[in-house]
Formats: sequence, structure tokens, C-alpha cells
Amino acid sequence: MNFRICLSTLLFFILFSILPQHLNAQGVTPDDIVSVKTVGAVVLSDDGSHVAYTLSVPRTEEEDIGTNYSELYIIPASGGDPVSVVEKPNSASNPQWGPDDRLYFTSRITDHHDQVQVYSVDRNGGDLQKHTSSSHGLSSYAWSGDGSRIAYSAMDPVSEEQRDRQERGFDMIVAGENERFMRLWVQDRDGDAERVSPDSLFIRGFSWAPNGNELAVRVTERPGADQDEMYSKVGVLSADGSDFNELMSSPKKKSAMSWSPDGSKLAVLAGKVYSDPLPQRIWVVDADGDAKKDKTPSDWEGTPEWIGWMDDQTLIFTAVERSTTALYRLDINNGGTSKMVDGGDKIFRSASVDSRNRSFAASVNTKEHPGEVYVADIRRGQFQRLTHHNDWLSERQLGEQSSITWKGADDMEIEGILIKPVGYEEGQRYPLAILPHGGPEGISMNGWNTRPLYPVQVLANEGYVVFKPNYRGSGGRGTAFASANHRDLGGKEFDDVLLGIDYLEEIGLIDPDRVGISGTSYGGYFAAWAATRHSDRFAAGITFAGLSNWISFMGTTDIPHEMSVVHWDLYWFDNPGQNWERSPVAWLNQANTPLLVATGLADERVHPEQSIQMHQFLEMKGIPTGLILYPRQPHGLTERAHQLDFMERVIEWFGEYLEP
Repeated sequence: MNFRICLSTLLFFILFSILPQHLNAQGVTPDDIVSVKTVGAVVLSDDGSHVAYTLSVPRTEEEDIGTNYSELYIIPASGGDPVSVVEKPNSASNPQWGPDDRLYFTSRITDHHDQVQVYSVDRNGGDLQKHTSSSHGLSSYAWSGDGSRIAYSAMDPVSEEQRDRQERGFDMIVAGENERFMRLWVQDRDGDAERVSPDSLFIRGFSWAPNGNELAVRVTERPGADQDEMYSKVGVLSADGSDFNELMSSPKKKSAMSWSPDGSKLAVLAGKVYSDPLPQRIWVVDADGDAKKDKTPSDWEGTPEWIGWMDDQTLIFTAVERSTTALYRLDINNGGTSKMVDGGDKIFRSASVDSRNRSFAASVNTKEHPGEVYVADIRRGQFQRLTHHNDWLSERQLGEQSSITWKGADDMEIEGILIKPVGYEEGQRYPLAILPHGGPEGISMNGWNTRPLYPVQVLANEGYVVFKPNYRGSGGRGTAFASANHRDLGGKEFDDVLLGIDYLEEIGLIDPDRVGISGTSYGGYFAAWAATRHSDRFAAGITFAGLSNWISFMGTTDIPHEMSVVHWDLYWFDNPGQNWERSPVAWLNQANTPLLVATGLADERVHPEQSIQMHQFLEMKGIPTGLILYPRQPHGLTERAHQLDFMERVIEWFGEYLEP
């Protein structure tokens, strides 16, 4: 036996055993991110015994180009194996438990119909039945309380005359002509459907009244995203379409609606005022239209996102509070609120509650995993995890994540999410990658933050400190905080971020000379603003679907009123000087930060011209840049190849200019 070989072998094993654990573990890669499955819609049966849920399943490299599949499953609330209802290559959505305890959903099942229809199965996932035969498919649906009638929304079809003209080359797109409306239809369980919504109304949402004779509806007078965002109305429509009574018509953001059990009141999530960036106030409206009142506690900092009723005097709602979530109850008589379930490290944005208000089910994500099915005991506040669709993530080394606070502009306390690099060593300074959310009323949550356009754990694995600031203007802290950037976009809200960088430098975590920023939409604006107006603070930037010129943006976006009213609180032509001064392209003469520019070519929210303009001006100034245009992609990335390509470019761009 060779003594030297044995000694070398022994030393090798000793050395291997004391190496940092992260050198033995694999971190998160772009290939991992495009393989993540995520639980979406979750509904609990009335008796609390079963949970139905949709699962977003990415396409593989071998499959045709397209978006994720949406599979449908049923699982016992006590735990067990999920039962498949719909699997790829089919997709399903809108799961709902019916009054007859069957699971209803929408799907395009070509063996039964060539358009999307409403189907149902029993609790075992069998006995498939079709319930609608809408000629051109449908969007959403709801059963009346007694299960005798179904209401559904469906888009107007293209008329035969118009289709014939298009086939002969008369396919001009003319503003205001040939507009298609979403209509509301009602049919008896075994009868024919009849359209009940007026010609002048576009249906945005609806809910059956407990009496089964009326529906609450949210409507606009025209199609379009801006109409939906800012100018919808809430009213009550008779089930036969004979009468429509407006309840809330003032322009402001509006979203979820819920009837009280006795049908006398309607709870609506809506803005406090016209300029509120979010529908984050709880309004209670008398069904006869006599009274409506904002029941949200005036001093409460939070953003309600889902609402229901426990009884005729008590509301139940989920809320975001900074970067966490909770379930609350609200007494509509005295306005008192109490927290029923504190989510803690579990993030849930909505809840499906059983008929006795004892438990709820939700899609829950944490720092360690994306959305999975959980059930929670409301009385005890205890959670139970039911699904594990990404068990392989437990084999990945993740960067340590936490919520931090610092003093922003005017000493306002600002909060955000900090992720340390994989294998972090105390005392070492790291390059910083800032990933600001969009909106600007978005929220970075202290849960699962990694996705293709925001590859948090991928960058942590590459050796970066990752920082997601909830600057003023963010949601999750009430109307006042969300409106604190009005008439000052790119001003103190961005100072909040700069002061966050200073804080991370002060605590010895980052190298201030190696700071990069990458964001999407309004986060993309922040990245372009950083690389131009604040070029001295940033070594590299990446902007995806980002704003570069406020004036031309307002002329090309599909939400010019929404962006003007709830974000600027001002129309650009009333203050063109400030809109130009806050445009990244206005600061090119002092810019030298390398900026990678990317966008989807089918983006109607931030037109591709914003990216093309930014890139072309950077090239004219000789500033390092690149331009990536993704065909077919809307305001985001939905296809696997494009997602992989973008993440790899982020790694390469930051790697070249930040040297991790």
C-alpha cells in the first residue's frame, strides 16, 4: 500500500467535508426557471372537504411554441394524491364548485365542441358533462345560487359581412369602427341561452344575487384597457335584461364585487378617489342604490385584494401589508377590523372559504417555493400544505432572503426585499443587481420572487446581492403611500432607491462601483432612468418593455388616462416640461451607462417604439447597448425559448459590466 496515496486520499476527503455547503449544491439556473410549475386558481368545496386547482405547466423544449398549459386537479382537503381532471395538451380555467357539489370549469375539448364551453365533473374527476353551447365560445361564467341558471360572458363574433370584406382585402383597422363587445348571456340549466346585457355595455365582471333574479355587473361603455382601468360602473342587472340600475358610476378603479348573504348590500373593491392607483378601498353599497360608503379604516396601511362575507354585517378579506399577506374581518357597522390569519412567511393573494367560515384554501408561495395548494384553519391560523409540484427545488441552494427597511427621501421609511448571494461570506462586498417592480403600484413580496423577467435566485446563484425595493408609489401600504409619487415620477420615488443603495453600502454588503439595475415596464423605466439621469451611480442597466419618452409613450399606450390620472395625477400636455425632463432620453448627453434594451413586438401597453427609440439614441451617442425584439410577445415573455434567451442575456450583460 502506498502511504502517500492513502494520505492524499484522506486529506482530500477531509478537505471536501469542510468545504462550504454551497460548493456541493447546485443553485437555480435559467433552465430551472422555465421548468417551474405554479398553482393558480384554487377553490374549496362548500363543505371544506375537497380543493380544485389549476396548475400552470411550462412547455418543454420538444413541444410546439406556445404559452404554458393550465391543467386542472382535485385533491382532498385532508391531504392525498391529486386527481387529474384536465391535462396537457388540453387546458382548463375558471374552476368553481356548483350547488350540486360538482366541479365546473371552462375548457376547449374538441371531442365535444370546437370552442371554449362550461363542463363539469364529479368529485372523483369523472362523469364529464357539457353545459353550454356558445357558438363562438365564452369567457367567464357563474351559476345562480339554486343551480337553475347559468350566466356567462362571451365576446361578439366577427360578422359574416366583415369577415367577407377582410377576405377580399378590406382589412383596414379603423379606430372606433367594428368594435366588439363582451356580452352577458343567461340560460336555464337545460334551456337555450339568451343575451341579457344592453347593446351599449361591455361586461367586465358579474355576480349572481342571492335571489337568483338579478346580477351585479361591472361594465364600461366602450371596449379598451383604459376603460376597464378607470371608467367602469357597477350596477344591478335583472336576469332577463329588462332593467339596469347603476350603483357606482364615479370614475375610479373598481374590481371585485361580493353580495351580502341577504342580498341587501354589495361589497366592492374600488379606489378612494379618481387618482387612487389601486382599487384598494372596501366600499359597501345598498343594492337599491340608496347609500354607499367607504368602510376601510382611515389609518390602515394595507391593500385589500379579495373580499367576501361572513354574515350580513361582517366582511372577510385578504390584504397585502408591505411584503406579507393576511386574512381580515371587518364589521361594517362600527368599521372595526381584526386579523384572523397572519400569513407570516406564507404569501396568499386571495382565499376560497368554506360555507361555515372555518377554513380556506389558497395558492401559497414562500421564499422556498412558488405557488402550491394550502388549506388554513381560520380559527387556529394554521396552514397545511397539500401539493408539492416542484420538489426538485429542495435540491437547489437558494440565496438568503429577508425584508429590510431604510430611510428614503424625506426620512420616509421604505421597505424592500434583499437576497444575499449563494455562498454569502460575511465581510465581503458583492456586486448589486436591483430589480424594481413595475406599476409603479406593484409590490415585491417576501415570498417566491423568481421568474424569467425577474430572475432573482438565478442572479443570487451568479454571485449578486439582489435588491427589490418597494419605493413610494408601491401598493401594500394604502392610498396615501401609493399616491406619494404623484406629480413626481422619477423624483423622490427614485431617491428612495438611491438611498437604499447607500444603506447597503453602509452596512458593508455591496460594492457601490458595481451596481446594476434590470426591470420591466415601469421597472424598465427605472432602469432606463438609472442609466441616463443617474448614470454616475450605475455600471449597467437592462430595460424590458420600459418607458423612455413620457410624451411619445402617452401617444402610443393603451392606457393613456390610467397612466396620467393615477400615476402622474396630471396630463402631459398640462406640464410638458416636467414630462420631458423625467424622460430617460432627455438625459443622454450626460449618460455613459451600458444599457441593454429588450421588448415584445406585440406589446400594446408599452409600444415597442419606446425600446427602439431608446436603443437608437444610445447608439447615436456611442453608449454600449443592444436591442432584442421578441416576436409574438405581449407585455411580458410567455414562450420558453424567449424566456431562456432573456435570462442568459441578463447574466451575460451583468457579467460583462459588473464582474461578479
